[in-house]
Amino acid sequence: MTLVRLRFYEELNDFLAPARRKREFDYACARAATVKNAIEAVGVPHTEVELVLANGRSVDFAYRLRDGDRVSVYPVFEAFDVAPLLRVRERPLRRTRFVADSHLGGLARLLRMAGFDTLHDNRYADEEIRRIAAREARIVLTRDRELLKCRDVTHGCFVRALKPAQQLQEIVARLQLASSLDPFALCLHCNLPLSDVCKDDVLDRLPPNVAEHYVRLRTCPGCRRIYWEGSHWRRMRELLDALLVPAADAGAAAAAFTRP
Repeated sequence: MTLVRLRFYEELNDFLAPARRKREFDYACARAATVKNAIEAVGVPHTEVELVLANGRSVDFAYRLRDGDRVSVYPVFEAFDVAPLLRVRERPLRRTRFVADSHLGGLARLLRMAGFDTLHDNRYADEEIRRIAAREARIVLTRDRELLKCRDVTHGCFVRALKPAQQLQEIVARLQLASSLDPFALCLHCNLPLSDVCKDDVLDRLPPNVAEHYVRLRTCPGCRRIYWEGSHWRRMRELLDALLVPAADAGAAAAAFTRP
């Protein structure tokens, strides 16, 4: 057996047994074990990891552990540029196309509302989600940590929040997506781009009050649903505006910090 010392940082501790959180601990593994084997054996999905240091040196997931190694494991960084240190993936972690598992339908709709291409179907089995993610370079969104441990899932997020609105806030903050929002560009149901439509062309499909009070309309080429800026739109707009406040505060803080 090989004996190493592991230390996990920040939210990665959520995946560990209480006795192992926020402290170094010894871990015995097989002599041929990789650092990825060890990370996932203690409960942390590899998709949650952005940086691994072995004895102070950045390594990738294939690094084979040696007796006495001290390994530090870090999640996605939000405040620092660690790009020169990254070794765990060939491709960037942060992409803005998603595939959500069957339990995250509400989050999928809100991500589409925010303008992020998000696939979701209650019939998707784990195997299909993995195939879609690999084929289309999508981030897997799930509350199933075992799915994120699969070897062929290279990009994924374990969703901690339970309610869709909080889940949206979590994903936008974690992946720093506030500057990439493109509200109301996609159909909430089909995930297809919406296009403007002349009211006269769809007048027979509109409720009377909508036909009387709204001029700007958009439609989906797939399901043919029609969207207008009613009370539901205003509630969604408020939710999206709330996502921009933390990003603006962070930008102001950064500017103040760098100001001579």
